[in-house]
Amino acid sequence: MVLLKNSVPAIILLCLLVLIAGCRSGMPSYHIREDMDMSFIKKVAVLPLANLTGDQFSDETVRHIVISELLASGMLDVVIPGESNKAIAMLRTNSISSPDIEQIKELGRVLKVEAVITGAVEQYGFTRHGAIAVPEVTITLMMADTATGSIIWSVTRTRGKASFAVRHFGARSKTMSETVLEVVRDALDTLNNHSN
Repeated sequence: MVLLKNSVPAIILLCLLVLIAGCRSGMPSYHIREDMDMSFIKKVAVLPLANLTGDQFSDETVRHIVISELLASGMLDVVIPGESNKAIAMLRTNSISSPDIEQIKELGRVLKVEAVITGAVEQYGFTRHGAIAVPEVTITLMMADTATGSIIWSVTRTRGKASFAVRHFGARSKTMSETVLEVVRDALDTLNNHSN
């Protein structure tokens, strides 16, 4: 009985450490230039994203959700994707998902935007957890100032994985669409929270 009584604080501490470690892993990794006044950015172009996955359309799926969520939040105005694509074609470059400083400045001039958003879809698929397949999505987004070509915001975010309830009780896991929407909102929240 004495051994059990002395073990309770240690067990509680261990449970808290596991809980904290589990919550920490879902935190986004992001950077915002502190010396930059983000309030001057009113309009952006979301460029095509690099697709580092096996899914042929994951980059365009995520790009369109980023555009939709930026507009829905009222945070920024966004250039129509067709106009961005036309401006990109004029640059005659092979890698628009990784534009150089001069390309960023030129896109800003042609599209009349204060910033461009680019990035990559790093993971987009289903991960098996025993008999359960759950969607998992990882994205990286970067915003570059078109006046200087420098990166002013960058975020990497992962969403998905099987929750405790899904793994142990067979609860419904999120769909791929729900997971993509969640990861994009989490990523954009880092920008929205900074501009408020």
